[in-house]
Amino acid sequence: MSATTASTPTRTWQNWAGNQRAQVRRIATPNSTAQVAETVREAVGQGLRVKPVGSGHSFTPVAATDGVLIRLDQLARLRSADRASGLVTVEAGMPLWKLNELLAEQGLALTNMGDIQAQTVSGAIGTGTHGTGRASASIAAQVAGLELVLADGSVITCGPQNHPELFEAARIGLGCIGVITAVTFRTEPGFLLTAREEPLPFEQVLDTFDELCAENEHFEFFWFPHTGATMTKRNNRSTGPAAPLTRRRTWLEDEFLANTVFAAACRLGRTAPRAAPGINRITAKALSARTYTDRSDKVFTSPRTFKFLEMEYALPRESATAALREVRQTINASGLKISMPVEVRTAPADDLWLSTAHGRDSAYLAFHMFQGSNPAEYFESIEEIMVAHDGRPHWGKLHTRDAAYLTSAYDKFDKFLAVREKTDPDRVFGNEYSRRVLGS
Repeated sequence: MSATTASTPTRTWQNWAGNQRAQVRRIATPNSTAQVAETVREAVGQGLRVKPVGSGHSFTPVAATDGVLIRLDQLARLRSADRASGLVTVEAGMPLWKLNELLAEQGLALTNMGDIQAQTVSGAIGTGTHGTGRASASIAAQVAGLELVLADGSVITCGPQNHPELFEAARIGLGCIGVITAVTFRTEPGFLLTAREEPLPFEQVLDTFDELCAENEHFEFFWFPHTGATMTKRNNRSTGPAAPLTRRRTWLEDEFLANTVFAAACRLGRTAPRAAPGINRITAKALSARTYTDRSDKVFTSPRTFKFLEMEYALPRESATAALREVRQTINASGLKISMPVEVRTAPADDLWLSTAHGRDSAYLAFHMFQGSNPAEYFESIEEIMVAHDGRPHWGKLHTRDAAYLTSAYDKFDKFLAVREKTDPDRVFGNEYSRRVLGS
């Protein structure tokens, strides 16, 4: 079957959050690398641009196009798994939840993960998805090799020893270097994590932030605006035995309370913004501590059944507490009523060209608004604080930065642009978002 006959007649695409839509000429659903290459060649021959898309979990229009959208759903197979080396190759459309299950079957695991596992592997690495960790970096940092379809329809494999500059550019490539069709991960033997979740006062967490980050392999916290309350999360490796939450408690706390009830409270906060501070105070008082031990990916990830909008910035880690205090002051002074918590995570410095943690230990501050709310005033006021602290915006989350700003934020930015110019001089994989953030 050709890539053309595998295309669907759908003309409208929207992302998971529903805030990005695109009218496309065609949506293709290839089921092999050869079909992806054929789709790219056909589009180029018709003068159309191309964009790959996974589950659409980016809040930016990074995957939007007016040409051919390549959905990678059917490219979701396991190609190989070597327990001895830990190298596992999967196709690019595999969702992270499925990858985690396959790795567990092999007795393997990723070293670190974000807190959502609905993304495809290529979407997660292409926009720099990360978790929190004292020494373990983003998902893209765990990639050992890539298979790509370039703008001329050629297929190439790359890694640290094979086309290394192409590999460095494509690991976090925003879909602008080529269509990733397969990913080779460096994994490790499966392990357990003990999760300790505990409410703590806001000022106590900020005063001891450095110690909490140093003492735990994975530390993060959520602060509830209009309150002095946080929920902290500390995840550390365990020798076992496993002691997971019961199915009933998981449903009650992670599905019913954290999703169904919380979503209802956010809807009330959206309809009646003045109620948001009171809702947050009630939520904070309802927080309780819990400790459990489970398979690593089950501890790293959490279900998210309601939709929201998000902006996230990576700051130098030493700036995190000062910036968060400024955020609190801005929210209190502005009259804004914010019902969703602010999430704070960390990552070690890495050497990925467009990683938000490139060259510096980083803290991530993430800001959320419930779906259907207008985030403009909130996000714009907070973004000023993030920029003042040399923040780098997450590539897949809402921000207003452009190439002029980003050029100065990344010392390998010009090298990325040079690889892009060589592999896609006609901007087959370009769109309005790439023109803003990359300059062309």
